[in-house]
Amino acid sequence: MKDQYQRVVDYIRISVTDRCNYRCQYCMPREGVEPMPHSEVMTYDEILRVAKAAAGAGITKVKITGGEPLVRKGVCGLIQNIRRIPGIESVTITTNGALLCRFLPELAAAGVSGINVSLDTLDKDKFHRLTRRGEFSEVWEGIRQTILAGIPVKVNCVPMVGINEDELVDMAALAWKYPITVRFIEMMPIGLGTGYTAVTQDEIKKLLEAQFGYMELVKESVGNGPAVYYQLPEFRGRIGFISALSRKFCRSCNRIRVKADGTLKLCLNYEGHINLKQEMRNGIDDNELQQLLQDCIYMKPKCHDFPSRAWPTAENGVPGIFGKGDSPEARVKGILQETHNMAQIGG
Repeated sequence: MKDQYQRVVDYIRISVTDRCNYRCQYCMPREGVEPMPHSEVMTYDEILRVAKAAAGAGITKVKITGGEPLVRKGVCGLIQNIRRIPGIESVTITTNGALLCRFLPELAAAGVSGINVSLDTLDKDKFHRLTRRGEFSEVWEGIRQTILAGIPVKVNCVPMVGINEDELVDMAALAWKYPITVRFIEMMPIGLGTGYTAVTQDEIKKLLEAQFGYMELVKESVGNGPAVYYQLPEFRGRIGFISALSRKFCRSCNRIRVKADGTLKLCLNYEGHINLKQEMRNGIDDNELQQLLQDCIYMKPKCHDFPSRAWPTAENGVPGIFGKGDSPEARVKGILQETHNMAQIGG
């Protein structure tokens, strides 16, 4: 369906847990964060209801995220069940890769459409420092096994000044050696991410073209969301960029998110006010759930406001999020900038 700004919204990211087996420096503190009580996390039946309602509202692509989604028991069965929903064309998963080897056979059997692996460095010592507890070898073996299984692989790298900017050419070269996509994702100023400086898309593109030659923009639609992709000479795979700040893509944003506790997020930058889990536990039926999603999608904010530290409200004209009541106009609430870490939001 289309929102009030005529954007087609067809992609939903659903977090199945806020728990993670890593403690990545830009994602959460060393000691971790207080996990949600199990009673506050959506059950798989509730997630399926949300996915079915989303399909009825025009969503065709689903991404399963966390925390780390593979730490939740039964997630492969959930993927299989979402794949069976009429109207859903693609179900992918984003993982840190630590458990990928263990669950790859189940993911393949479930019909997963693709696997995204977060990997910020190829240096095993730096990898352990960044993740605080991860082992590079197990992640790389998971990527290798996924390639051999014929499942599409995307490696997501967050370039950071003073951290891994010296490895970006080597990271991109993975797409020369293997039939995978390497994507450079601009650091978002959320949570602990505010303490890091991003390497911009233009800087990376200039670096890669100096090393590999002209990068040709891929014009056809690729992937689920707002990434742009390039083909390089003799590369087996592609290079992608998701640059929410330096190349703001709000005018074409096609996605919404649901946190593990059921909170609906229409924009990454803003906290949500609608909790789909609570609405379901309060007794709304499937038709009402679909209508609620459609109403909320229509009110998706025009753009994020990351460069500005202003805190938008309904009074200053920034589109908000509404719940059940009279007219949508009467129910618009203020929306605050997101203050949680990415593991709590859903990556």
